[in-house]
Amino acid sequence: MHPFEAKDPHQLALLLGYAGLIPFVSGALGIWVIPVGWRPMVMAALLDYSAVTLAFMGAIHWGLAMRARETDEHARIQLGLSVIPPMLGWAAVASGLPVALALPVFLVAFVGLYLADVHAVSIGLAPRWYPALRKPLTIIVVLCLLLAWASVLLPGD
Repeated sequence: MHPFEAKDPHQLALLLGYAGLIPFVSGALGIWVIPVGWRPMVMAALLDYSAVTLAFMGAIHWGLAMRARETDEHARIQLGLSVIPPMLGWAAVASGLPVALALPVFLVAFVGLYLADVHAVSIGLAPRWYPALRKPLTIIVVLCLLLAWASVLLPGD
């Protein structure tokens, strides 16, 4: 069976994918439990890691598109779209956007990236197992970002 036809993600992909959630989960929970004076640093770290992750995930789409034939129009579009996630992440952290606005940018970017993942599978660029990996990871990332956003919208102290 060709690796693209497998329905289940490889164990290493699962392990590394879930390990990549550690900064999201620890950041989102940490914001709520650490002393108030440390919260801006934890939030900044969470936003920075979100931007790095968007860049990494965009690069995956770049790589998938590069595997296709140069004449494949879908792949060319995917290649162009692959730069959007890192640009959104960079804009959210480098522009000085208030955290209350940066977090929704990240939320939209991660949901959009998941939709791009599903699209890449539907056009044959990504393996069939990719959504089975990406869906739970995206759900957890989105929940973490929502939890962090709630800390901004509903400050406790």
